[in-house]
Amino acid sequence: MPTFSYRALQSNGTMAEGVLEAPGRPDALRQMETLGLRPVNLSEKAGTASKNGSAAPKSPGKATFKFEAKKVSAKALENFTRLLSSLLAAGVPLSRALVILYKESTAPVIAAKWKEIHDSVVDGMSLADAMAKSPDTFPRVYVAMVEAGEAGGFLDVVLAQIADFQSREKELKSKVLTAMIYPCILLFLALVVLTVLLVFFIPKFQKVFASVHGSLPLITQLIIGMSTLLRSYGIFVLGGVVAITLLTRAWFTSQKGKRIWEGFVLKAPLVGPLVSQFAMARFCRMLGTLLGAGVPLVHGLNVARKSIGNQILVDAVSQSIERVQQGGRLGQSLANCGLFPGSIVEMISVAEESGRLDTELVRLANVTEVDLDRHLKTAVAFAEPLMLFLIAGFIGVIFVGMLLPIFSLQDYIK
Repeated sequence: MPTFSYRALQSNGTMAEGVLEAPGRPDALRQMETLGLRPVNLSEKAGTASKNGSAAPKSPGKATFKFEAKKVSAKALENFTRLLSSLLAAGVPLSRALVILYKESTAPVIAAKWKEIHDSVVDGMSLADAMAKSPDTFPRVYVAMVEAGEAGGFLDVVLAQIADFQSREKELKSKVLTAMIYPCILLFLALVVLTVLLVFFIPKFQKVFASVHGSLPLITQLIIGMSTLLRSYGIFVLGGVVAITLLTRAWFTSQKGKRIWEGFVLKAPLVGPLVSQFAMARFCRMLGTLLGAGVPLVHGLNVARKSIGNQILVDAVSQSIERVQQGGRLGQSLANCGLFPGSIVEMISVAEESGRLDTELVRLANVTEVDLDRHLKTAVAFAEPLMLFLIAGFIGVIFVGMLLPIFSLQDYIK
């Protein structure tokens, strides 16, 4: 009879490891459930055989569901995380909880993804490793937190914390997107107005200027040249814009280009402080959440730094983590990374000494998000008149460029 090695949570929350014999994986899972164990990892030992001496029959291969056209939405992932946490907290075994989730899902894509996770777990893979196979659905930070929860025996607590973090993250991103809607609309309208002027308005003036013998002002020549280029070679201009956009996007996704752009963003006068505040809020909330769930400090720091987003800041925080690993205090180690102001570092140091680091980090994240929301509103209030000024400036330059030759037409006629 096949022999299975397992790692599971006992009723008191401690981790247990052992072996058992069962005809197959479903029977092994039922035995663990009878013993009051919540399976975390179950794998069949190599070389085990059935009673007649033949090799144990392998379970039939499971179909792999892949849907490239659609992805699991952030809302569906949050619901999955929260429901899985509730089921585990209620004592439901992990494999059964995953079965419940994929059977209750109404969307075929989502059901297939949860079934894929279930099949991997039943085949002996840990939940974190099963999720790591789908990086488009489960971010690296998500997988790292699940891994920490599995290792520490508090998976349900960590999943609940992840769901709360996802909810707050979605709310914060929604505020950023809402703040950017109006400036983006203004930019789009500016491009439309400029295109209409260059394609339909300028040619009417060009016929008048063609009958006048004399040199046109430089600004008028440039505007007429842009109009001619856009009307005669519009398709090629559009193709060039698309090609440049694709090349720029490829450069931004490369390691070198991403670092250069992130460094430029951090140094930008208005955007840089907002990006730093957003990264600091994510880091503090993630680390506070992990520490509150019982994750060790160094492990929590390694997970939290992945949530920052900006690679330059990630590298700076990584150096601080090395100082903590060498025995340094967290507050002093974070002082030189460039992400935390002196007042924040002092608060972290005091909280570290008083033993309430987790609650203080979450409080700092809340305060930072409120401050970030206020700064976003200020930035948007500044961006709106700036966009209007740029639109008026572009249109004004075109009108001035077209009117300058008209003012001198009388001299040409004489």
